[in-house]
Amino acid sequence: MATAPRPPHDDDPPGPGGFFVGSGLYLGLISGTSADGIDAALVRLEDGADGALVCEVVHARTSPWDGDLRSRLVALGQGGALDSLDELGTLDTRLGEAFAEAAVALVGEAGLTAAHVRAIGSHGQTLRHRPGGARFDGRHPFTVQLGDGHVIAERSGITTVADFRRRDVAAGGHGAPLVPAFHAAQLHAPDEDRAVLNLGGIANFTLLPRQGAVRGFDTGPANALMDAWCEHHLGHAFDADGGWASTGTVDAALLERLASDTWFALAPPKSTGREHFHLDWVRRHLRGDERAEDVQATLLELSAATIADALLVHQPGTRRLLACGGGVRNARLLDRIGARLPGVAIDSTARHGLDPDFVEAAAFAWLARQALLERPGNLPSVTGATGPRVLGVVYPAS
Repeated sequence: MATAPRPPHDDDPPGPGGFFVGSGLYLGLISGTSADGIDAALVRLEDGADGALVCEVVHARTSPWDGDLRSRLVALGQGGALDSLDELGTLDTRLGEAFAEAAVALVGEAGLTAAHVRAIGSHGQTLRHRPGGARFDGRHPFTVQLGDGHVIAERSGITTVADFRRRDVAAGGHGAPLVPAFHAAQLHAPDEDRAVLNLGGIANFTLLPRQGAVRGFDTGPANALMDAWCEHHLGHAFDADGGWASTGTVDAALLERLASDTWFALAPPKSTGREHFHLDWVRRHLRGDERAEDVQATLLELSAATIADALLVHQPGTRRLLACGGGVRNARLLDRIGARLPGVAIDSTARHGLDPDFVEAAAFAWLARQALLERPGNLPSVTGATGPRVLGVVYPAS
């Protein structure tokens, strides 16, 4: 572990709003569409002498969700209805408490105190993401992430930045993906066209050409459908290493029906989530006589095919694909993506200095720093927003 930095001193130059925001430790928190745990990362961030971002993940951990709470989050994320406004308020507070506990546990495990951490960046738990509007008419777009920033700041004693997505949506963007700005700062290379692939519940690309604008977009399901199908049939939260999928045979007709969903043909900017790609969506495409393992194999192939097709369409000159997220541990998924992308080298982001399990947590630590420095956190070329925006709401520690 890196040597712990000193806490901010009173004679340090204050940043915007009186916060101490220069070099130092920031803490990122995220629970993705799979809701399989709260990822927390302590990240040392500073601007290098050449203007390049210096980023080091000092310590990281994943805190599990309470089982009943996770089940409810997954159900709501897949389009389930809230029982009442009381449930919404209670969930917001409970999630804030859970995120705060994850942050406090990480800081303690690293042998530090709250005073060592300049700010927390908390993504929250997405409950619903409708950038096209409640009825997809474009008139009333919204995105909802729960996890009360007031509670996180109060329980942790650390200034917290949360609610990152809604400003971008208000500016005409999708509010997603937000991580490409961090990818561009950390993983761009001047000598080759690269792409960063996040394999979470949903797959998304960051396209990093040698020259030209950074782009990024969701491609559709990565693990979400496979996880849901596996949990329904085997009681396991995920298909370890794609082992169950490997026992099945891809159903070409089913794959064609799944891939014909009009969402896949949409042009970027675009984003999605469990509210679109969920078990009922799968069931609507089934005849009813399919073997469960064949469906799993087909869902894996759907992820691989839509990911590869998107890259070939939007950056066919890609020579290196940097993979991160939980899907990196699914060797069969990576093999199938690779088979559809001959000539493209596929690396884990670990080979480039970022733990693939904590790239997104590190990104939200960086977004917190951007907010306190009053720097934009979005890329309009990615989200479709009308311009760069400072993202997030600041909840002071005291």
